[in-house]
Amino acid sequence: MSKKLPSVDAVMVGVGWTGGILAAELTRAGLSVVGLERGQSRDANVEFAFPHIRDELKYGIRFGLMQDVSRDTLTFRNSADQMALPMRQLGSFLLGNGTGGAGAHWNGQTWRWTPYDFEIYSQTVKRYGKGAIDDGMLIQDWGVTYQELEPFFDKFEHTAGIGGTAGNLQGKVQAGGNPFEGPRARAYPNPPMKRSQLGDLFQNATQNLGYHPFPGPSANMTQAYTNPDGQALGACMYCGFCERFGCDYNAKASPNNTVLPTALATGKFEVRHDANVVRVNMDSSKKRAVSVTYVDLITGEEIEQPAEMIFLTSFTFGNVKLLMVSGIGDIYDPVTNKGIVGRNYTYQLSAGAGGTITGKDFKVFAGAGSESVVIDDFNGDHFDHTGLGFLHGGSISASSTGARPIQSNPGGSGWGSAWKKAAAAAYNTSVGIGAQVASLPFRQNHLDLDPTYRDAYGHPLVRMTFDYRGNERKRSQYLAEVNVKILTEMGAKNVAGRSVPEHYTIVPYQSTHNQGGAIMGMDPANSVVNPYMQHHQVSNLFVVGASSFPHNSGFNPTGTVGAVTYRLADAIVKRYIKAPGPLT
Repeated sequence: MSKKLPSVDAVMVGVGWTGGILAAELTRAGLSVVGLERGQSRDANVEFAFPHIRDELKYGIRFGLMQDVSRDTLTFRNSADQMALPMRQLGSFLLGNGTGGAGAHWNGQTWRWTPYDFEIYSQTVKRYGKGAIDDGMLIQDWGVTYQELEPFFDKFEHTAGIGGTAGNLQGKVQAGGNPFEGPRARAYPNPPMKRSQLGDLFQNATQNLGYHPFPGPSANMTQAYTNPDGQALGACMYCGFCERFGCDYNAKASPNNTVLPTALATGKFEVRHDANVVRVNMDSSKKRAVSVTYVDLITGEEIEQPAEMIFLTSFTFGNVKLLMVSGIGDIYDPVTNKGIVGRNYTYQLSAGAGGTITGKDFKVFAGAGSESVVIDDFNGDHFDHTGLGFLHGGSISASSTGARPIQSNPGGSGWGSAWKKAAAAAYNTSVGIGAQVASLPFRQNHLDLDPTYRDAYGHPLVRMTFDYRGNERKRSQYLAEVNVKILTEMGAKNVAGRSVPEHYTIVPYQSTHNQGGAIMGMDPANSVVNPYMQHHQVSNLFVVGASSFPHNSGFNPTGTVGAVTYRLADAIVKRYIKAPGPLT
């Protein structure tokens, strides 16, 4: 029998960006908040200290900050006629574990999604007609617009100290920024990152081709910065140890050095680590969540934590799994197209080009997670899609993230001295650029519960069914051809393009950009939560994060995750706690 604890105002299931933002805002409003994190405690001053955080083998190869897939993982198949098998080691995406979640080890690329993304269905139909929507494609409007989210994008950018160059200030296009971005009320709080030599070549080449390059927005601090909450961050040293690593310079914004210290300083926030939540408990009416049950991973004890408000703030798969195993909502069935939970799972497509440039010293060992020059000319609906056979697009960039010695060996095949010579020669001459390509939802791509495999606690694993469908390959191939054109203009030789393969594979790393399964919308018939990420049928249950995104854009999701979370926090503080019930 579970041990039952005293009730609190709010409980967060997961202590990353979403849980941290909500904890900071709710505790400042005087609410008592408990954060339940199944991973270990990670004090950034200790865990991310130099020199041990620079251990590439431990963190870059053996995933020291990531989820232990021997205890909880997911199963995967490309289609329903295959048997799904467990992901036994991390590959395609890297799930965070411990304080800060994936926000502790991210690169820091922080985007506002395009205005088109939030009204993708209506804007597509208006410009191209319903016939442009692929058979089986499930795109839908989000129920919230870019204009409504703009103040909350701004708040997240200033909390995280984002560096960049504004492209559209209050409706006026600004030189040097992204001319396609939605209007912003004010500039970024910090200047952009320094530009690498590869970035210089990309900048000149894309300008020559008539495109519009700009510096990628970055959560790697470009100067010492103190955010509006009083949290101080240091300046980036371009060491190249961003993705998969914590930052020993305290120069990469993360939940660990921004929102979590703010919440803890109120004295109203308690974080419990090694606390694996296994169930959301409902009252007899099935219309109100009353508590969560978690297992203390140290003692093995089962504990019930009651709360007035329950927030699922873990990664996409965690949020969706908790809804499913708790029996909250019907699981989506792609055959009948009925059920909601698990619908609209999307990922991130890619495209790119590689080649060689000799005679230059690119100093590839130096870099930062968000050091990039980008063009947005082929993202969203920024170009005419008539006759192309696909919707949306992607952002294209040249990035210098730092070529670490183990993961960055582009030499030829073989062993011994010949391989060493080839690797040394290629290290500073092999160049590449790439595109983050949108992933749109299809009827066949979904999440459900695996009928065979279970986690260490006896619960079914999440089963992912995903493949490239409809016009996905056309979108990727189109952007690969643009990449080839740009890299050739940059002076590269032996240029070859890269688009998605015939089938998606879960093995090589691609991106930790997993969306959907508990999507937002105005209609309970095609969405789990409303545009505030509040459950349609259970008004004190909130399912927060990228699990609520009806599709994926051509940008990293974190900036938009931050914006929708701050919007929810604002509504909770200003309206919900005064009059609990559905937010409209």
